[in-house]
Amino acid sequence: MEKNSRIYLAGHTGLVGSAIKRKLDEEECKLILRTHSELELRDQKATEIFFDEERPEYVIIAAARVGGIYPNTKYKAEFLYDNLQVQNNIINFSHKFKVKKLLFIGSNCMYPRECPQPIKEEYLLTGKLEPTNEAFAIAKIAGVKLCQYYKEQYGDNFISVVPANLFGPKDNFDLKNSHLVAALIRRFHESKLKNLEKVFLWGSGNPKREIMYVDNAASAIIFLMKNYNLKEIINIGSGEDKSIKEISRIIREIVGFQGEIIFDGKNPDGMNRKLLDSSKINAFGWKPEISMEEGLKRTYEWFLKDYRR
Repeated sequence: MEKNSRIYLAGHTGLVGSAIKRKLDEEECKLILRTHSELELRDQKATEIFFDEERPEYVIIAAARVGGIYPNTKYKAEFLYDNLQVQNNIINFSHKFKVKKLLFIGSNCMYPRECPQPIKEEYLLTGKLEPTNEAFAIAKIAGVKLCQYYKEQYGDNFISVVPANLFGPKDNFDLKNSHLVAALIRRFHESKLKNLEKVFLWGSGNPKREIMYVDNAASAIIFLMKNYNLKEIINIGSGEDKSIKEISRIIREIVGFQGEIIFDGKNPDGMNRKLLDSSKINAFGWKPEISMEEGLKRTYEWFLKDYRR
């Protein structure tokens, strides 16, 4: 993949897609971009016309319907259907129009709920999924398998990656639909503005999460587009996790909220731990450059400057 290659980045306005776009822009790559209003990727015919007209050589799929525990449990049908439609259309037409290489972004929720830690790539499909994000996980697993089957059956160079929980600029900070870090940043920020003495958070705070700044994932994805061609999935992580209580305290300090954190154990925790084994990508020569703490500071700075309610 060279800078003059025709690269289609699906989902370039989201958290992961925008980070990948920043990295590719730095390399002065030739990008093919469409917003959701310009191209409805759930529409098979529209997607086919797009591929026929643009003929991308390389494809990165960062487009997906995403969210935290609340939307994942409330909108299961949409999370499964929408993600299947988007990824099936892109992968199928990448095959039909002979794309040289495609990268599909999976999710760490694809791994079983009760999984040995750290999680190795071969643990996929060895146990039951976490119920709070099952629909999203099933869609992502289907995308991984579709890429593998096209590679096995036709020799297409389609690869899949599994990132840790990501955060950063362009995250969704809506309190009902956001993931952990974005929700905490907004809750602590607004509580600070209101001079509140306490913040109540979902769950026990005991589960551990491996959170990684999205620019690290973007650099890994571009690295893999240039250096990885195997059908097996590959993890992208930092190799370190912390409890949600610890993460909450770090974000509280960065935001400057002085109040108390109280965890509501009546609400679900999700998976107890999700630490990826990233030794495989490390062996290929990639490691994250930006620490979790630095990433959190950059994310809060972006939130203060650019986030619009």
